Amino acid sequence: MANLKDIRDRISSVKNTRKITEAMRLVAAAKVRRAQEQVLRSRPFADRLARVLENLQSRLRFEDADAPLLEDRDLRNITLLAVTGDRGLCGGYNANIIKRTEQRFAELKGQGYAVDLVLIGRKAITYFQNRAHLYKIRATFTGLEQVPNAAEAGAIANEVLAEFLSGSTDRIEIIFTKFINLVSSKPVSQTLLPLDPQGIATPDDEIFRLTTRDGRLGVEVDKIANVAPTLQSDFVFEQSPEQLLNALLPLYLQNQLLRSLQEAAASELASRMTAMNNASDNAKALAKSLTLDYNKARQAAITQEILEVVGGAAAMS
Repeated sequence: MANLKDIRDRISSVKNTRKITEAMRLVAAAKVRRAQEQVLRSRPFADRLARVLENLQSRLRFEDADAPLLEDRDLRNITLLAVTGDRGLCGGYNANIIKRTEQRFAELKGQGYAVDLVLIGRKAITYFQNRAHLYKIRATFTGLEQVPNAAEAGAIANEVLAEFLSGSTDRIEIIFTKFINLVSSKPVSQTLLPLDPQGIATPDDEIFRLTTRDGRLGVEVDKIANVAPTLQSDFVFEQSPEQLLNALLPLYLQNQLLRSLQEAAASELASRMTAMNNASDNAKALAKSLTLDYNKARQAAITQEILEVVGGAAAMS
């Protein structure tokens, strides 16, 4: 049987660890709410921009427009934009994105394309830089806010936009984690450039709302319809629709990237909250098990002392 002091020290250590993991769970839960608020604040601009582009589409056939961001090229070079976090302790969040990026990289390489990487987050940067002989890294970004903002999305969008417009890459795909609910997220791959004119505006969109019931967090998914008014048929543009299109498409690209970063951030925080919740539950169970072991060892020690006293008294008589 283990020493009583060792078991007591272990119980104290496990309880202290549980306090830390519980605090981290509460912090992650609060930051998930902040991520939701950020999405809600950026939504009006995104909705109105999508509607303006949709109205432009009705006045101008996008496939005939001279818009570089809509240009569908012969594919030779493809860039993968992978979004991970700067920190760990979030379950399989980072590992899943890295695995998905490796799979997509191998798939495109197998089809004969030249593939390079743009990496967001310290975890992806460290992993792929350690394998630099296998992967070509075009650019890296780290130190983003826990809840990404428009300025950070704009810096990344400018980088990938410059590469696309210069012709050094023919397509850019973003690999990020799509937020489903607090206990579920899914790594997805989407084409960021060239933009798809058919996907610029959708009649409705989904957004998650955090709720609290009986002291526990939950998620409700709502569909919120875009209600921005359409342009009148006799509306006269001061500039040509093509000029407006070329001015608005970079904003749309930045907004698409911002939404992806925000979904990834919400997924990371939810994964961390879930991981810390599981760690707290495991610590509680381990402390309970160690307490039982401690009581058994203490009982055995007391029994042994009683037997020694009884044996000594019998010997004296």
